[in-house]
Amino acid sequence: MKRTNDGGARRIVVISTGGTIASRWQGTGYAADASGNDVLATAPLPEGVTVEVVDLFNVNSSLMTAAHQLALLRTVHETLADPGVDGIVITHGTDTLEETAFFLDLHHADARPVVLTGAQRPFGTGDGDGPGNLYDALQVASSVSDLGVLVVFDGRVHAARGTVKTQTLAADAFSDPSAERLGRVGFSRVDIERQPERPTPLPLPVAADKADPDVPGAVPLPRVAIVTHHSDGDPFLLNAAVGAGARGIVLVATGAGNATPEIAAAVADAVAQGVLVAVTTRVPAGPLAEIYTGGGAVDLVAAGALLTGTLRAAQARIALLATLLAEGGNGGGDPVRSTALLRRLLDGPVRAEPALATGGSRSASAVAARA
Repeated sequence: MKRTNDGGARRIVVISTGGTIASRWQGTGYAADASGNDVLATAPLPEGVTVEVVDLFNVNSSLMTAAHQLALLRTVHETLADPGVDGIVITHGTDTLEETAFFLDLHHADARPVVLTGAQRPFGTGDGDGPGNLYDALQVASSVSDLGVLVVFDGRVHAARGTVKTQTLAADAFSDPSAERLGRVGFSRVDIERQPERPTPLPLPVAADKADPDVPGAVPLPRVAIVTHHSDGDPFLLNAAVGAGARGIVLVATGAGNATPEIAAAVADAVAQGVLVAVTTRVPAGPLAEIYTGGGAVDLVAAGALLTGTLRAAQARIALLATLLAEGGNGGGDPVRSTALLRRLLDGPVRAEPALATGGSRSASAVAARA
């Protein structure tokens, strides 16, 4: 279906993938089953916008797989191959939206915007937030350029990198706990307050041409595991992930990136087997840092792990996945080259808060001035 408002000056393609914004009552709970056209019909269009809908798949985003994400990545690239397209909006479930957005951003080299949005309240409810979020996403997609992949939710514009779901049910579901928002949208106006910092985009991986989310095992995709450290934590789960064939592991450490000497030894063993290991933290905000030994970040880095800066577990996993796909999938690539590529994807803006002794604070204008 094509919808036009005021002559169709800007051509936006909406790619529908399911999620709460497309979820209807199934008798015992909600599940995604509304089409993209149904979802689009709930929202007004910004002036001067033509919208075309692509129904790619329809899943609750907790069921999202790398094969789905590769299929979406391929569809985005195919859509932007048409020079007449001015931007893309993707409707997506909120549970894994942060992963898909970052995956797309790592491969997005086009100046035209790709905007992800969704809803916290289901399709067709009287107080649903989906129509407003979709309107805002269309407004942003028809207004900005050269900002990479964006997340638009509850009147806020976020960069894909670093943005995570921070509220389970509230309307303002997304933020970057370590950085300011990118901008805001409302009253038919889009205000961008800073420029996102992004690594050089990756080319489309070969697997994107072969991935089929409806055919399990159609493409052998690399296993990337997440293991969390905690009191009484030991290397058992990390070793189990390696034994299960993981080619990448995200260690969710404590504090600024700390674990135990036993876990550091297990990391060294994994790295010696060609497994990529990245260390993030279970703390919501702030960068990792090599401060402590005794199994801390000093020892984890010495064991061959890379620190993830301000990226948290889900997006760090995506960086590992993208690295493995770029290097040919399930290992087999040059470990030195793979490590260098992963470091480039992980390296990003590190916005450490000022030391408490300074009493300093950073305003949005100060961040914008630095960006």
